[in-house]
Amino acid sequence: MNRLDIIKEKIVSKEQLSKLVHKWNLLSQKIVFTNGCFDILHPGHIHTLTTAADFGNRLIVGLNTDSSVSKLKPGRPIQDQNARALVLAALNCVDAIILFDEETPLELIKFIKPDVLVKGGDYSINQIIGSSEVLAYGGKVEIVQLLSGYSTTSIESRIKEE
Repeated sequence: MNRLDIIKEKIVSKEQLSKLVHKWNLLSQKIVFTNGCFDILHPGHIHTLTTAADFGNRLIVGLNTDSSVSKLKPGRPIQDQNARALVLAALNCVDAIILFDEETPLELIKFIKPDVLVKGGDYSINQIIGSSEVLAYGGKVEIVQLLSGYSTTSIESRIKEE
């Protein structure tokens, strides 16, 4: 198997993810979940993802599908879901990527039951989708502060200006 195939194997279906989560739970590995659009990967994303990975043993990324991104951010995504998933899968801090089409990752969070739910940004815990569910079963919710000066919107604006 070549390296690209190994990377692509991280992009999983719900059924495949269920098997991975079961295996990782049997091995007592701490599962971390975060989500986002990850349209143009930048240092802010790397900071959030690597910090999230440090909260446990396995990092699962919920990736918004193209249709869910366009509902959240008009005129986006810039890259399609397959390209965004592949770029994320190439990061060694990411163990699995699952696409989700809903407006929020709540159903996915309930399905995975992560030990740690991570979100980047200036949120309070009660503003994070799924936080009450994770806290109710004894999990943790962590907020990773954003890296100043990095956002997909600002990168997109600079490209359009040039």
